[in-house]
Amino acid sequence: MLRGGPAGARNAPSLEQINAEVFTLTYGSIVRQLISDFEDIEEVNKQLEQMGYNMGIRLVDEFLAKAKITRCSSFRDTADVVAKQALPMFLNVSANVANWNPDQTECSLILTDNPLADFVELPEEYRELKYCNVLAGVVRGALEMVNMEVECRWVSDMLKGDDCYELRIKLNEHRDERFPFKDDD
Repeated sequence: MLRGGPAGARNAPSLEQINAEVFTLTYGSIVRQLISDFEDIEEVNKQLEQMGYNMGIRLVDEFLAKAKITRCSSFRDTADVVAKQALPMFLNVSANVANWNPDQTECSLILTDNPLADFVELPEEYRELKYCNVLAGVVRGALEMVNMEVECRWVSDMLKGDDCYELRIKLNEHRDERFPFKDDD
């Protein structure tokens, strides 16, 4: 989706690309408009997450069609696919998967680069803004479409002085696939 990027994106299938600066500035304009429309930062955070969720439920089809991957056997495998294939395909960045809990139901995606946040400085009055919350929604929506109900939340944000972007993902439920028909075996 974005032009230019890290070496970690080398295995991602190519898609039509847009200029990264145009993408970043357009996203910034959307965030600014939401702030203007809602005036409540917590509502803006919810709207960004919902926008991302709506994108995620659609992006997963394109990803599965182009990535040529096999079915993931676990949440751990799924997190690796998101970090090493999906993020490079759509954002031209990769992430590391870290900080697993003992049950293997919670982990973090660690990003050291985030094109959504290029050219961005958060003023003090927007300290509670989760500027990149659209990504949390995209992950939640995409994983829901592959039968994984998750919670996603930002625990570190370079726009707020942290040394990385850390998106915490918690698996709440992994549902079996349901088919609208019965086999006649």
